[in-house]
Amino acid sequence: MPGRLITFEGVEGCGKTTQLRLLANHLQRRGVPVVTTREPGGTPLGERVRELLLDPRIVPAPAAELFLFEAARAQVVAEVIVPALAAGTTVLADRFSDSSLAYQGGARGLPGEIVARLNELACGGLAPDRTLVFDLEVELAFGRARRRPSTTPENSRFEDEALAFHQAVAEAYRALARREPRRVAIVDARGTPEEVHERTRAAVADLFP
Repeated sequence: MPGRLITFEGVEGCGKTTQLRLLANHLQRRGVPVVTTREPGGTPLGERVRELLLDPRIVPAPAAELFLFEAARAQVVAEVIVPALAAGTTVLADRFSDSSLAYQGGARGLPGEIVARLNELACGGLAPDRTLVFDLEVELAFGRARRRPSTTPENSRFEDEALAFHQAVAEAYRALARREPRRVAIVDARGTPEEVHERTRAAVADLFP
């Protein structure tokens, strides 16, 4: 079976990281080789960039923010994703190129066509086989994100954004799903992790016959 690239997207606190872990475990139990990664991060360079991007004491201009994300993305594509796919391994990515369309395009207001062109450059033309957008009421997700133990004063720059910012991100993801319904699947993120996991499995079932 060829390697697949499945990306997990959504607003802060939507539960996508939990669902990535659950799907990875499910696929591994089925004998599917899996590699997981995250953005920004996934490589030594990317993790250093992550520290900069999440630090609330550093406020990059929107274009600078986009360039930093694309730099980390280019590195994880070259160092992790492409080699894994070439070896027939499925890659589950906690955020990928669609994050920039939603955050830097939809919420920061950068032109979508420019974001898309930089995505293409960073990804070398690679596109996900399936993008899962975990859709949850923004106010609920926002509250979760601010309360989770992993959110600290050193990494809360996006959690510190106003509610309107996160609402713009959510709408950008929904618009993306409307534009690309065959690739982008909206997953209802309400309910228990187990209930959402069942929906997640259903959304990728055709990729693993």
